[in-house]
Amino acid sequence: MSQQKPQVLFISADRIGDAIMSIGAIREIGRQIPDAEITVAVGPTAAALFRAAPRVVKVIPWKKQKLSGHWRTLWKQTVGTHWAMVADVRGSVMSFFLKADQRRLYSRKLEKGEMKVVTFSNMMKAVKTAEPEIFLDDKARADAAAIIGDDAAPILAMAPISTAADRSWPAERWAELTQKLMKEPRFEGWRFMPVGGPGDHAAATPALAVAGDRGIDAVGKCDILGSAALLQRATLFVGNDSGLMHVSAAAGTPTLGLFGPSEWWHKAPYGPKGRVLAAAPVRGEFAPITALSVDQVFAEVLALYDTFARSGR
Repeated sequence: MSQQKPQVLFISADRIGDAIMSIGAIREIGRQIPDAEITVAVGPTAAALFRAAPRVVKVIPWKKQKLSGHWRTLWKQTVGTHWAMVADVRGSVMSFFLKADQRRLYSRKLEKGEMKVVTFSNMMKAVKTAEPEIFLDDKARADAAAIIGDDAAPILAMAPISTAADRSWPAERWAELTQKLMKEPRFEGWRFMPVGGPGDHAAATPALAVAGDRGIDAVGKCDILGSAALLQRATLFVGNDSGLMHVSAAAGTPTLGLFGPSEWWHKAPYGPKGRVLAAAPVRGEFAPITALSVDQVFAEVLALYDTFARSGR
């Protein structure tokens, strides 16, 4: 890190989904301060997303501690720098006390019913939406290649998990969906790839069992940037409301997100290839994710195929 160049502190989120929805700040910082060097403080599970990001010179994997000890730790690592900008998606009190020429701080006042990507863009005072983006490196691509292998068959990626049980479509329904898709002529020869973290095997096992030799086990095999490379290699994606859903959309893969009792109108997969299937499709209403039937999800996956994969689009 060179003190001859303007230093910017970007305090990102603890969760992968929020980190992705606000990651457009990296490009926006570069637009506002062209020669900036960026330090990113972010939750450890999302930290790999920033290791190859442009202008990022340091990543602080910032783990929560008891009695807000993580804030004291971060303060010690940042208080000695005069920052050209502090951009904080958590809107922390700490950010008011750091030496900074400019501040971009999240506030509830910014929430006006828009998608969170737009809200984060407004926080950054961006002229246009700071769109989510994935910054891959050679390691992530190599990790993905080792898992997928040389088979060039199209891949349907799946994220059968979420951070909350009430946002997770039941594992047995993922297995039923996989079985229906394997029998569907559109998906003849396709491979099926559950993606997740080290603790997500139980959710993915039923679908993998059904897929047999057409399955790709990508659960717990690499970090989140490696998972992003996997999802970029996929032809289509379907998954619960989760960080991986946002990673898939940011990677440019046609993405179907399944929503139960969460705000799909704020957290839908962002971009022209993002689609939503909500248990309660009326904004402001909620229903359990178990209200989504296998037939409903199957029909939406076919629609995703017809829109983006029928002619290799």
